[in-house]
Amino acid sequence: MALKETPSQTAGPIVHIGTMPAIAGLKTKHPGSKDVLAHEGTLGERIRIEGLIYDGAGALVKDALVEIWQANANGQYGSNDFSGFGRAATDFESGLFWFETIKPGAPPYRDGRKQAPHVSLAIFARGINIHLQTRLYFSDEAAANAKDPVLQLVGAPDLVATLIAQRDPSRPLYRFDIHLQGDRETVFFDF
Repeated sequence: MALKETPSQTAGPIVHIGTMPAIAGLKTKHPGSKDVLAHEGTLGERIRIEGLIYDGAGALVKDALVEIWQANANGQYGSNDFSGFGRAATDFESGLFWFETIKPGAPPYRDGRKQAPHVSLAIFARGINIHLQTRLYFSDEAAANAKDPVLQLVGAPDLVATLIAQRDPSRPLYRFDIHLQGDRETVFFDF
């Protein structure tokens, strides 16, 4: 007897219950939020990444979940002093997500070339059947961005611009808004 395939489901409004129960208001031993990646002893420049997520109509998505993973300050993944993984929910009131982390170094590409410093993101939200994957590059890394093999594949400057986080000149803050659809849609990858 063959089983029938179940219909696909979006993440729906309950994504926080399964992944971050404390954010959803449930009692738990762990806070669930992993928005602070840089701790005492973590090497590298401390930065804050924050942004908003917009749907295709331009409305804020206030119930999304964002995961990041990144290299350490030396461009290595999974080092002893820095896991490189973070998870944050958008604020239910403002829609803001944020991470306190370090600016990553330049990791190697699969063919050995250096990539520009970047942070990989996965977005989970209502209306999305499979999480979306994108990257955040840094506006103050223009020379490295120009040589990055992934950004070279993206090609068109207006599309590349959707992947560049802007640095606040007054503090170590990078602003990265994500547009799920529409004219300003962020480039998403199928890695």
